[in-house]
Amino acid sequence: MKAAMMVPGGSSGGWELREVQRPVVGPGQVVVRVRASSINRAEFRRLQAMKLEPGKPAPETRVGGGDAAGEVAEIGAGVVGVKEGDRVMGRCTGGFAEYALLDAREVMPAPDALSWDEAACVPVVFVVVHDGLCVSGRLDAGETLLVTAVPSGVGTAALVLGKYLGARVIGTSRSADKLERLKAHGLDVGVVSDAAGLGAALKDAAGPPGIDMVVDNIGADALVPCLDALNVGGRFVTIGRMSGVHTAELNIDRFAEHRLHLYGVSNRLRSAAQRAESAKRFLADLLPALSDRRLRPIVDSAFALDNIAAAQAHVEADRHVGKVVIRV
Repeated sequence: MKAAMMVPGGSSGGWELREVQRPVVGPGQVVVRVRASSINRAEFRRLQAMKLEPGKPAPETRVGGGDAAGEVAEIGAGVVGVKEGDRVMGRCTGGFAEYALLDAREVMPAPDALSWDEAACVPVVFVVVHDGLCVSGRLDAGETLLVTAVPSGVGTAALVLGKYLGARVIGTSRSADKLERLKAHGLDVGVVSDAAGLGAALKDAAGPPGIDMVVDNIGADALVPCLDALNVGGRFVTIGRMSGVHTAELNIDRFAEHRLHLYGVSNRLRSAAQRAESAKRFLADLLPALSDRRLRPIVDSAFALDNIAAAQAHVEADRHVGKVVIRV
């Protein structure tokens, strides 16, 4: 089968299209004929870790891609609830290929109402955002949600899910044009700012209702201005760290007096069983809304598998609004 491989390089890894063996299904697994997979920023971290260093063994070549949408091609022993030909989506390792191997516990039905491009945007980003907004933060209708870097993949998922839940949504970006485009998707207030000017910008944007919850995709340099803007009982959910800043000082007095809540949301260290539970909760809460199109991912663009380097460059240059998809 054809696959986009992460290969070692000088300062970081790169992409190479190769013919490789199709995955062999095992007990509790499903092989999916991939129709689409989405670009996630975790790919960039993995590529950066594949740089060649003198005196050290070369990193192992691997198939890229952290999610997949397509039809079930083969089912392993002990798997129930799916059959060959079913439309599915799910997390995986190796989604940038014609076939991908999925843990059956993380396989989710892909509603007919979703295109393959849209379905590919769900398994990683939407499940994580659901975890942040619904499971951890418990966002309620009528509350105000702030989403930093709202044009990003996680940001747009937080926007559309926040609007579906009945929240007022404020979004930040360095681009006024991107914010204007997102008003068609329900963005109530756009704030043109980077992390450095965020504190002053939020005072005017929040208005009398204030801010009840933050989904942050920037990093630790956004922590203080976001916490300062939160109402009493406010919740701060950190998902992305796009700025690369990982540490910040925390005013414990304000944290306690305002009864603030701080949540970290990531699947990196979770077990397969824990990820499967997240997928179950997501389906119970949101599959009906995906099925009747009350909830829709925002797809920026789609690239062919053999054009994956251009897809990565598009994301790294920050030209996208929403998710970027690889079509297989």
